[in-house]
This record gives sequence, structure tokens and C-alpha cells, in this order.
Amino acid sequence: MVIVVWDGMRPDFVSAETTPILWKLAQGGVTFRNHHAVYLTATHVNGTAIETGMYPEHSGLIANYDYRPDIEKTKFVSTEQTGVINKGDAISSGHYLNVPTLAEMVRAAGGRTAVAAAKTVGLLLDRQPDRDGGKLGETLWAGAARPHSFLSAITRGEGDFPGFPIYSSAQRDSWTTAALTNHLWVNEIPAFSILWLGEPDLAQHETAPGSPGAVAAIKSSDANLGRVLAALDEKGARGNTDVLVVSDHGFSTIARANDLQKYLKAAGLNAVADLDLEDDQSVQPGDVLLVGNGGSVLFYVVGHDHAIIRKLIETLQQSDFAGVILSKDGGNGTFAFSQALIDSSKGPDVVMAFRWTEEKNEFGVTGLINSDWNRKARKGTHASLSPSDVHNTLVAAGPDFRHGQVDALPTGNVDIAPTVLRLLKIKPAKPMDGRVLKEGLMGESEAPKTVSETLQTSQEIAKGKWAQWLRRSRVGETIYLDAGNGAFTPQSR
Repeated sequence: MVIVVWDGMRPDFVSAETTPILWKLAQGGVTFRNHHAVYLTATHVNGTAIETGMYPEHSGLIANYDYRPDIEKTKFVSTEQTGVINKGDAISSGHYLNVPTLAEMVRAAGGRTAVAAAKTVGLLLDRQPDRDGGKLGETLWAGAARPHSFLSAITRGEGDFPGFPIYSSAQRDSWTTAALTNHLWVNEIPAFSILWLGEPDLAQHETAPGSPGAVAAIKSSDANLGRVLAALDEKGARGNTDVLVVSDHGFSTIARANDLQKYLKAAGLNAVADLDLEDDQSVQPGDVLLVGNGGSVLFYVVGHDHAIIRKLIETLQQSDFAGVILSKDGGNGTFAFSQALIDSSKGPDVVMAFRWTEEKNEFGVTGLINSDWNRKARKGTHASLSPSDVHNTLVAAGPDFRHGQVDALPTGNVDIAPTVLRLLKIKPAKPMDGRVLKEGLMGESEAPKTVSETLQTSQEIAKGKWAQWLRRSRVGETIYLDAGNGAFTPQSR
């Protein structure tokens, strides 16, 4: 079983011209055309969903950037950083994530694994890579390795990892692909492998979806997929290997970056957007901590003062940039965290997804969103509830998948782990949120039923009315978020 992740790949860019290798693979396999990321539609969140089969509220990781005072009281953290993960493991007896990953479960069943990621998200994909001293698996992420001993052989053959920012993301992808195919696969193809490519994510952040640079980055990922397939052919393993190509999320173009700290301070809230305290300092009761994630923002109200939380919500509802507002228990015109599957015990008080439209950018690509203060207009980002961010890519081919099929049913990143485990004949350690994609498998005749619903809520405010909606699909017990948006309508004079 081989998973290849193209970070940030939108499904509408898969074509015979731009991605000939992926296109050909799809013609012989299954294209899941209604595939979904989990919310927040960001890398660390969806890398975890892919590897665990669990919604963010159950895995415990809900954002790329977060405030975790149990790990770091004086700063916001990037949730995939090695130091953050190590500290999280140290204070939770190895449970930085609440659930095991695919790599861990395959090794627990006696299978070998290989994890190779060009980005730091790789350590989230395999939480205990050196528990057995590397006898059953190796994990490589952004040029670091566990066990560390096997890294020297890779650098002798491929040179040092092309570090940031001197080298391009495409170069890091190429190096990581070579590390997997030439070294981690040198003796045999493991039972489970995952290759995480950084493109086209970085190119789309630097430019925008559809730009010449972004299209070139997509082509580079297609070339790396070709190297993976060629390696399987050379080892005579193509006929008994299933290959899944998936992206973690989609992508949008920024219409406008928004200074939320300035906006909230003007409303009388003590907003803190860049937390960086000295060791002897601390946040104060009533402070509103803003953690930007591109297309969404997390808000932590120190002390959880209900009056301040309500004022925060009403202030956001009267803005021209808010799309969907969520709170712990819902109410006041918000949706509950549980309705978006992000109800984590360590979560914030309020989450806001920015407003979006289906207008086109300068390259003719649909999907414009508002964004946080760390980004710039006309460049790319994600993490919202726009369909451009929510809908991502999944193609699967191999002996266990149907040939030449397009699956229109809702599917999601949470479905990959249970499907992989079914095909490897491994029982999950515990029930998963995702489902087995039976409709795409050989020998399966089940046709799951889909139920769609649109949640709506509104709130009358002195100056007008706030209204928002959230569209969801359900197949069995598995829920997929399709899109969500909202707007404030001022009172007519």
C-alpha cells in the first residue's frame, strides 16, 4: 500500500495535459470526485485525519497553529514542530495525538512501514517511529530521520536535504522521493508507505492557484509520482500494490487580508495577535488571543468570560469578513464545535472561518476568500469552509480497486485509514470515524446511501441580522462538511 500526498492539490487541476501520469493512473483506477478535507482545511489537521481515520475532535489536533499553554504558555505553537510534539508526548505519556496512526497500526500487526515527507508534517504521520529501533520501519521528515542512523546512507547517495529557503520546495520533493525509492525501498517494498510532497502548496501560497509557478509545481509532483510508479515497476511490485494519490486540502485565492487585532481593539476588546511573552510574563484575564490559520482564526478568551465571548461573537458577526462562526456550545447565532467535528477538550472559545465567494482570480481560477493578517491579497491560502478549500483530490488504483470508475459519493480524508487497513487485513485499534470506501473496491457490491443537510442559524443584533449556514453530507455514520458561509445584513433606515 502506497499513499502519495500532493500538498494543496485541487481536483480541478487534474488533466491529461497538466498531470499526465496521475491522469493515466486515474483512467485505470477510481477517481473520487466528491472528496473532502476535514475542517480546519489545513495540512497538519488533514495529515492527522489521513493517518488516523478520525475527525479532529477525536484525534486532538484541530489546527496548524494553536495556543497550547500546557506545552508553551508564552507563545502560539505550530502543531507539527518536533519540539512541540516531543513536549506534548512528554506531558501525556506519548499521546500528543489521542489515537494511533496507520504506520503505528501496521507495525503493531508485524508489517514494515516507510514514511517520507518533504515537510515537517511527517512526524505527525508516525508518532513512534523508533520504538522498535527501526526494525520494522523508518520515518523521514524535512531531512530529519528516526531512527537517525539510516539518514547517513541517504545523504551519501542523495546529498544533504535541500534546506529552506535556499532551495525550492520542488527540489525538496525530488530529494524525498529519491530517499524513499532508492533507500527506504532498497531491499523490499514495505507493507505500507507514505510519501508527502510539499507541492503545489508552497507555490500556490507564494503566487496563487492557476499561476504559471503553481502549474509548474503541479507538474513536478506528477513527475515524482512517475518516479514512484517506475520504482514499483522495476521491483516487480506494481501488480500487487495499491496506490492512492490524495491531497490534504484544496486552495483559494486571497481577496483581502484582515487586521483582526485592529478591528477587535476598535470594539473595545483586548486582542492579542502575536503572542511572544517573556518567561516572567503571562496573559491576563479578559485577553482575546488570536491564532491565525489563513482561512480561519482561533480565539482564546483568557478566563473564558462569557460576557467577553458574547461581545467577541457579536463583533465578528457585524464584520464584512466573517463566514462561519463556531463556539463551544453554539448559540448566539453560532454553530457548535461538534457540528463541525472540532470539539476538542483543549480547543478555543470561538473559531471563525472567513467569508468566501466563487469569483475567479487573475488566472481564471474560482474561489476567493478573506484571510488573516499574516497573508497578502492575490496570493493563495486555505483552511476556510469554502468549497475550493474543502474539496480535494483522491485517485486510487491497483489490484484491489475498480478500473476506470468515477465515484460521485461523498468521501473524505478520514476514509483513507480504514480503507487501507481493510486492504491490509488489519483490524483497527479502535473504531474509526471514517468508512471503508467499498464502492471503489473490487468484489464489493454495497451502494451506500447519502443524506445531505444544511444547518442554518441567525442572530438579531442591534444594527442588523447575522445569518450563516453549514452544508453537510453523511454516508452511514461518516459526516463530511461540504461548505459554509454567512453574512451580516444591516438594518434598513
